[in-house]
Amino acid sequence: MTVRFSSMSAIEILDSRSRPTLRVQGTLPDGRTVRAGVPSGASTGAREAVELRDHDVSRYSGQGVQQAVAHVNGPIAEALTGRSFSSLDQVDDTLRALDGTANKSRLGANAIVGASIAAAQAFALEAEQSLWRWLTPDGVIPRLPVPHFNVVNGGMHAANELDFQEFMIAPIGAPSLPEAIRAGVEVYQRLRALLAERGFETGLGDEGGFAPEIARPEDVLALLVQAIEDAGYTTGRDGVAIALDPASSEFHRDGRYLVGGESLSSEDMIDRYAEMIDKFPVWSIEDGLGETDTAGWQKLTQTLGERVQLVGDDNFVTNPGLIAEAVAAGIGNAALIKVNQVGTVSETLEALRVCRESRYAAMISHRSGETDDTFIADLAVGSGCGQLKSGAPARGERVAKYNRLLEIAASGPAHPFGLAD
Repeated sequence: MTVRFSSMSAIEILDSRSRPTLRVQGTLPDGRTVRAGVPSGASTGAREAVELRDHDVSRYSGQGVQQAVAHVNGPIAEALTGRSFSSLDQVDDTLRALDGTANKSRLGANAIVGASIAAAQAFALEAEQSLWRWLTPDGVIPRLPVPHFNVVNGGMHAANELDFQEFMIAPIGAPSLPEAIRAGVEVYQRLRALLAERGFETGLGDEGGFAPEIARPEDVLALLVQAIEDAGYTTGRDGVAIALDPASSEFHRDGRYLVGGESLSSEDMIDRYAEMIDKFPVWSIEDGLGETDTAGWQKLTQTLGERVQLVGDDNFVTNPGLIAEAVAAGIGNAALIKVNQVGTVSETLEALRVCRESRYAAMISHRSGETDDTFIADLAVGSGCGQLKSGAPARGERVAKYNRLLEIAASGPAHPFGLAD
């Protein structure tokens, strides 16, 4: 089976934060089309693939992506159209060679990933398979993932005093995906009412979670426990658990962590997480320490790795080589997977392979700047990783991913649901 594009093009569109991004469209010889909306992050790792921005302050405060659009319409289209490709690896190898940099900075990772996602969809079309099925590696069982709903936003995702960036609820104990989504929605609605009852604003952050003026993470955790229980669910892994993404690199300065007005060492942060785990049903912590705090990460993993999932994001950046290095160094026990972070679908699939073979868990993730594209929902199912985070059960660009999961769940055949074994 081969894929051949008769055309490929891009336009500048808006993401969910009203910043420009790309939509890439490929057309096959028979007229069928594939599209990819490219996400963009606010809290980014230093070693991520580099998205290209115009830096023309007369347009969108310098955030325009006309250069990236031009690269799709020009050199990328020239390289990919009128040629038959036998694999996605071949497409992505062509894109990487065309760019010629280690971090995809010449053409822009945003241009490259849009073309790569479109190509993956084209291969699924030619194979007459659902996208999730085509993305499923040999030997992997597709799995409907546990949704991790970001219900309270802080850090780079909200204009409040909360330093921790994401507080998520994870209905791990739900019997099915539809019931997990129902649990997430009901807890979210109860949390809204609870915040209003206590006099907090219920405006939303970038990812659809509430952004109350609360400074202490522990106070948020207490609110979440009450919301879960008030909604009629049990807390913990048999019901609804809590996951954290402090995004610690954002408040890591000169070897210290500045949280709620306090200056903490790595050891202090580890002790604080241990106290949170003792008191609250926290099952996963992402980016618990800064991306450059290697010794701290090793101590964190030694101390808490048997008790909770420790997810590397800023320090792993979906890079297969970096994940392999982290495994060897005893850093974390899970990796966050963001397609635009590494820049191609084939590299993303390789990162997932490294996780499977290393017995590391993986969580598929959206970005703070999203579109209505649902590729990551299919990727979560096809990878069999059992975990997806796509923001709150609110805002169209977030809900689109959850609705796609519901569609897959209803399409049959029955898929297993829950965390990967």
